[in-house]
Order: sequence, then C-alpha cells, then structure tokens
Amino acid sequence: MSEHTVEPFLFENIFSKPVVMNFDAEHRTSDAGLSLLAALDQRLGLTRLLMQCFIDRRDRSRTQHSLGELFQQRVFSIASGAADACDAARLGKDPALLLACGRRADDPRGLASQPTLSRFESGVGGRELVDLERKLEDFVIAQLHRNHPRARRIFIDLDATVDPTHGQQPFAYFNGHYDTWCYLPMMGFLTVDGEAEQFLFHARLRAGTCKEIKGTPALLRRVVRKLRQTCPKAKICVRLDAGFAYPQLLDLLDELGVEYMVAIGENPVLARISERHMAAAEFMTREFGLTTTFYCDGQYAARSWKAERRVICKAEVVQAEGKSDRRNARYVVTNLRQSAELIWRIYCKRGDSENRIKELKVDLEIDRTSCTRFLANQLRVLMTATAFVLFQELRRSLAGTELHRSMVATLRLRLVKIGASVKESVRRIVISMPSSHPWKDLWRLAAARIAALA
Repeated sequence: MSEHTVEPFLFENIFSKPVVMNFDAEHRTSDAGLSLLAALDQRLGLTRLLMQCFIDRRDRSRTQHSLGELFQQRVFSIASGAADACDAARLGKDPALLLACGRRADDPRGLASQPTLSRFESGVGGRELVDLERKLEDFVIAQLHRNHPRARRIFIDLDATVDPTHGQQPFAYFNGHYDTWCYLPMMGFLTVDGEAEQFLFHARLRAGTCKEIKGTPALLRRVVRKLRQTCPKAKICVRLDAGFAYPQLLDLLDELGVEYMVAIGENPVLARISERHMAAAEFMTREFGLTTTFYCDGQYAARSWKAERRVICKAEVVQAEGKSDRRNARYVVTNLRQSAELIWRIYCKRGDSENRIKELKVDLEIDRTSCTRFLANQLRVLMTATAFVLFQELRRSLAGTELHRSMVATLRLRLVKIGASVKESVRRIVISMPSSHPWKDLWRLAAARIAALA
C-alpha cells in the first residue's frame, strides 16, 4: 500500500528563521477547557438527569452509541461553538470531546457521525421532549434553592424572541411584526432577590404567529406551584412586557396570588392619568434642555377587566441634540404598593433577559432550527438550553472574579478554547495545557470550586 505524505508549509523571509508548519501532532485538542464543563456536569448531574428522558427504540445489535451519549455529544459540541450536527465529522475524534462524553481520548471509533445525530434528533417523540423540558425546569429550580436557601423574592421573567427561518420548516409562518418567516420561541428566566444573573429555566419553540398568551397560563401555574413547594417562604413576582397584557392572564396572576408587573400600551384614558406630569416634564425640558422624567400612578380598568387595577406611569420627555423633544410615556399594571418610581426601576431589570437571549442566539446559536421536523427543532432548542445552563453554573462558580458577568462567548474563549496535548495511560489521563495561557489562574480557580461542589 502506498503511503501519502503531506508537504509541510514553509514560511521564509518572514520571521528571523524559516518556519515549517505541519498538521502532524496526534492527540491534541483546541478545546481542552471542555474538561471543566464536563467536570461541572458530572458534579451537577445535569446531562445524566436529562438522559433519562429518552426511550431507545433502536435495534441494540445495530447501534454503537447510546442515546445518552448522542445527547451529551450534541450538548458539549454546542458548548464548544459547533452548533451544527454536520460538525461531527470534524470533531468526532477530538480528544477533549471524547473525554467529555465518557470515551477514551484515543478511541479509534470516534463519536457519532452526522447521519447518526440527525436520526437521533428526528427520532425523539413529543412526550420525551415534554419530560426533558420539565426535568430542566426542576433542575434549575432545585439549583436556585440550593444556592439561595433563604431567598426572599423570586422574579419570573418571560419573553418571546424571533427565530428567522430560511427553508420549509413546519410551523414557520410569516410574521408581519418582524417582517420575516420565523418561529417565536418563548424563554423563561428566574432571578433571586434582584441579583444580576437571570437563570434560564424554560425554552420552548413555538409557531411563527403565536401570541405571547399561548401556553403562558399553564407555564405560570406549573412554575409557581414548583417554586412554592421548593421555596415556601419566598415571594414570587412576575414581570412581563406589553405583549402579555391579556385580561385572562391578569386574572390568572390575581388567582395565583403572586406579585406582578405587566407593561400595557398607551390609550386616551391612561394618557389623562399622566397628563399633568407629562406637561411638567415638557416644561422642565424646555427650561433646562435636559431629559426630564416624572412618575405617577392611578386606578384603571379596561372594559374587558373584572376590576380596577393600579397603573404606574413614567412620564418622560427626551431631549437629544439636533432633534425635537420627544414624549416617552410608559405604563405598568401592578398589584405592588411601593412608590411608582421604585416599581418602575424594579420592572426595568427584566430587560437584562434580552442579554441572556442574545447569548443564546449569538454565542450558542439556539436559532439553528433547520430540521424538517418541528420536534427535532425543539430538541435542538433544549440541547442549547442545557449547554447554556452549564455555562451559567460555570459563571456562578466564578463569583468575585473578573469573569463573573462575562458572556458565554468570553467564557468559551478564555476557559474552553485552550490548546493542549492529551495522554491517556492505564492509570490516568494527563492534559497538558500551555503554561503561557493568560487566564490559567481563573481556570484553576474555577476547577477548584467545581471540585468542591457537593
């Protein structure tokens, strides 16, 4: 058999000496930091818990990879930045990915191929996905209680986002508001006592023309019940944008006995409530040339409401150089009794969920929903959510460091994307990372804190 040789690359007259480049180093990886996420996952038991949801209907004599291993492979691939299943052909023999999935670093078989992963995604049923979704909710709520056993107030933030489609995916419809064919996935986040971090607990793919009310009542009933069982002493507060301001949803929030802040669009009646404060803001802006904001409140009841509710208003006039003054009125329906300004400031903190959604879409590519089956796309969303939960737990382990508020892309670049050689013997595995890695101290700190997790 003839042997093929690959000519090395030679750079001359560029550096002080000729440089020879070649791809001949074996058992090397550029994602050595995946071991950090794999260790965190082992400590938390997240993928081990979620793997229980899958029912293997395949002929065991014809399979090489368990469904749990396929799930892990996709989750860790997404975490490392390879969101597509077709990347499996390139990453199937990566030593770090093999170790993360419980295989030998030098396993000649490698991990599953793209066709195998595609069959896995297409073969998962609806009941399995519902079970997967519920177990992810339970895990996040349990972690929240474990890390905040004396939580006083828990905020629930729900938000829909656009997921543009570019093919013939089922239930992808044209949405006039976004002017594109799309899905509208719903994301849910939990925040404890006003902390900066919002923890993803819910990610569900929905048809492109779904209203925000679709599925929300059942979700709130379920999550509020779980939170009260897990954290009985904590108050629960729901924050929603104007898309959720349906009468039946407000009635449900009253029925559940939770605190709530729900934005509502302006109308002539609400404009009269804020008219005096808006006039004062316009006067102050004209006099001093600065943006002026006042806060007020009043009682309001739409025709479809069963009773009056308190509405707080932000009456603001925005002044920008070279532009005419602009009125900016915002209204929030609430059952809280604090001052209007304080309620508005608490409500505005829900806006940080947009940053979490940005991480999901830009850093982890949760919008790679190109499968020809809707349920397969939902599985992709949940696998991406699982990877994101791992990164959030990693970020939590870095509390008090410069990375405690870093985006997923930054965490991946500094803690995962590390070149290393991997050697496995009978007794141990040695991963040799470069001593010049600029964030090695943070990596060591994260590893030490993960190892200390109960």
